[in-house]
Amino acid sequence: MNTPESPADLVAAEDLLLFVNAAITATGQREFRSGAISQHLSLDFLHTYVRVNYRRVYAACLALDINDHNAARIVLGLLETAGEASTEERRAEGRLIAARLALLPPPRVYRLFGEVRRAGINNRRTRAILRDWLAARPDLGHDAVKYRSGVKTAARHVHLRCPEGPARMAEVGAFLFRPGKLPRYEHPLLDAWRRAHYEQGAVAELPFSVAEGFAARHGMKRAVFLERAAPRMTRLERLRTQEQRAVGDRRPDVDLAVMPLTRLALYVLALPFAQRAARRAELTGALRTAARRAAGGHAGSWGRVHAVLDDSFSSSGSGQKRRRPLAVALACHYLLEALAAPGAYRAVWTSGRGDALLVRPWGPTPLGMRVLDALEPGPGGAVPDRLVIVSDGWDNAPAGLAGEVLRVWRRRLDPGRRTAVVHVNPVYDSEGFDVRRLAAGVPTAGIRDAEDLPALVEIARFAEGRAGAAELHAYLDRRAARFLGAGVGAEVGDRGAVGDGRPGREAVS
Repeated sequence: MNTPESPADLVAAEDLLLFVNAAITATGQREFRSGAISQHLSLDFLHTYVRVNYRRVYAACLALDINDHNAARIVLGLLETAGEASTEERRAEGRLIAARLALLPPPRVYRLFGEVRRAGINNRRTRAILRDWLAARPDLGHDAVKYRSGVKTAARHVHLRCPEGPARMAEVGAFLFRPGKLPRYEHPLLDAWRRAHYEQGAVAELPFSVAEGFAARHGMKRAVFLERAAPRMTRLERLRTQEQRAVGDRRPDVDLAVMPLTRLALYVLALPFAQRAARRAELTGALRTAARRAAGGHAGSWGRVHAVLDDSFSSSGSGQKRRRPLAVALACHYLLEALAAPGAYRAVWTSGRGDALLVRPWGPTPLGMRVLDALEPGPGGAVPDRLVIVSDGWDNAPAGLAGEVLRVWRRRLDPGRRTAVVHVNPVYDSEGFDVRRLAAGVPTAGIRDAEDLPALVEIARFAEGRAGAAELHAYLDRRAARFLGAGVGAEVGDRGAVGDGRPGREAVS
């Protein structure tokens, strides 16, 4: 039972939900209806506002399923303003920062280290966090080759000791700061980089992104280079070069089923229609396998699920986020199919198409009409247990009909809330500082990757107003405790001078 809360508590809860939605969806890149500059300005304001007014909650957001762009911005903001926090807050922030850095992709972390250096953040606590992250890297020699400028910047900033001698760090130090001094390296990748300057055979031993530059320098034929480099490619690199490595009608063996669901949906949408139709069994099987893996223990537990999926023209995204909203909708389609009870799932696309594999961004957004279709009972008059709407919220055919339909449905036809309605939105509205909503009574959550859908339904519950600010803060505390309790960086970053602040997936079924 909810206890009465003050207006300040309610405002704080609304502010937090607004920031979480932005941190999940916004990346500072151009969207279909807004430019990159407005996205940056809107996001800058939100980060500053929440950090200044709700610092503890701002740090706790690192434990949520926010995107990497905003996770890095939170880390930078916390380190830059450490003097505003108490000793206990800095200690808690240090653990959250270290845990989140362990999950971020290495290129993102090295870019963050560059921003830390440019901002002049160089106290002992910051250096300890950076040093601990570098020490935890499985192979710093590999990083030195693949992310050379990033490793070099980080090593300089944290005063990383690279003494001369036979030690591992000595070779890395010589490679970064004294190139050409050693006649050869013991580390195989460092030595391959040295030999690749004059030996074509060494090019294939390097990481693919580094090897491409040497291949161009040596004038290697693209087909020959790709064949030799294939064993050292990452999964995404194999996927990106699959068509280039094809010989006639025979494609290289790439296991699509192991790809993340949303990434796989982006790959499918990038294929021509003829190829999608010809590879229907392969692509559909891979999408369903990835969806079952993402659903995990919740597979089949959501009962009867009806979905409204937006494939209007605005789902084409932008030049920087090409087809991203449509890919999220396609991935959610297969994930919801896995989450629903067997045979109890129905999807309605805004374009009226029935073939999910051949969707494309087209036409207006008649969300109101499609919501009416989705609310129709299933076989035998079965009412859906859940209605999930995946859309950017720009209901325009006619405008506002979806919100009115949902309002009347909730007030007149389903006051007992037999059907749980949730709207997930993959697009950040920079003018509204939030994702666009369909109606006040419909819980809305931002989404970037379809895999996060089960956890986002829990966040949407708070947006509906059925849980208060106290429950929201308790939820954040549980997520942070679970995040740190998983053992990822629980102690890393807590060994520095925490007192020196001077500048220098909880899911629901």
